[in-house]
Amino acid sequence: MLTKYPRIIKLVVPGVTLEGNPLGDPVERRVPVYLPPSYDDTKRFPVIYLLAGFASTGQSFLNYSFGRQSVPEMAEYLIAAGKMQEAIIVFPDCMTRYGGSQYVDSPATGSYETYLIDEVIPFIDKTLSTLADRQHRAIAGKSSGGFGALRLAMNHPDTFAAVACHSGDMAFELCYKPNFPAAARILEHYKGSIADFLASYEDALKKPQKEFALLDLIGMAAAYSPSRETCTPEKIRLPFNPHTCEPVDDVWKEWLSFDPIVMIEEEKYRDALRSLDFLFLDCGTLDEYNLQFGHRIFSAKATRFSIAHRYEEFMDTHSNTSYRYGVSLPALSEVIAG
Repeated sequence: MLTKYPRIIKLVVPGVTLEGNPLGDPVERRVPVYLPPSYDDTKRFPVIYLLAGFASTGQSFLNYSFGRQSVPEMAEYLIAAGKMQEAIIVFPDCMTRYGGSQYVDSPATGSYETYLIDEVIPFIDKTLSTLADRQHRAIAGKSSGGFGALRLAMNHPDTFAAVACHSGDMAFELCYKPNFPAAARILEHYKGSIADFLASYEDALKKPQKEFALLDLIGMAAAYSPSRETCTPEKIRLPFNPHTCEPVDDVWKEWLSFDPIVMIEEEKYRDALRSLDFLFLDCGTLDEYNLQFGHRIFSAKATRFSIAHRYEEFMDTHSNTSYRYGVSLPALSEVIAG
């Protein structure tokens, strides 16, 4: 039982990197930050960056839910119980009109990878009492946030010492392709117009859950296969033919270049993973997006390539599994506490 509320502050990151983004999404972003119990300016603390999943953002980690701790409440409890080292936790906002950025740089949405690495992290280090080096910095997330955490660690081994990927997008053949028929049926209702679909979806006071499959794939397409010409919604290149639902091979190949189980086949990414002090992955055995299979593939490859890691499965689905941060946060904090 908590005896006090966790200390949360909200910083405004200027967002210079996001100026002129093609969707006209906000440039200035409010970034919630959890400060550990003994935080003050007399000592410095390690930092964990926690990435939200698709259609969510940093603010969601603060949401109250009956019978379930928010992430800051969880961290406060774990620290008070002596199960977690004190750490600052930062909840970035990388939301877009399409529901998320996948934490990549894309001409269709904006430079969110650069924003996070080159703007948010330096801003946090300048503003707060952090241990501003790789050895004291971790990144984690779930679903698209888990994908983002893992991919950013593979792309920026000089930035993070530890990573946790909870049910992260991977094995795209298994997690994305099964949604192609549902997305094609929805798009057919809008006579093939992505722009008309987006206008309808955005105007709806209650978002139609049955149409989320198309929004999800539009968001992924904007990240993985942006138009080579213009970045208007009509020019987003979907990885399938909307009429026949057949894969478009050259576009799908671009998607696969972002797939962690494909990336790990490259030596530079294997070296990046080997350089980590801690790599944690987990997934629900009943995951509806087949991510348990992707995680098993990734773990098997990591083992084959002599990449030290910890992989766990738990009996649950994809949704409402934030309680798993109760496993990763203590482990991450221990590694980066120094």
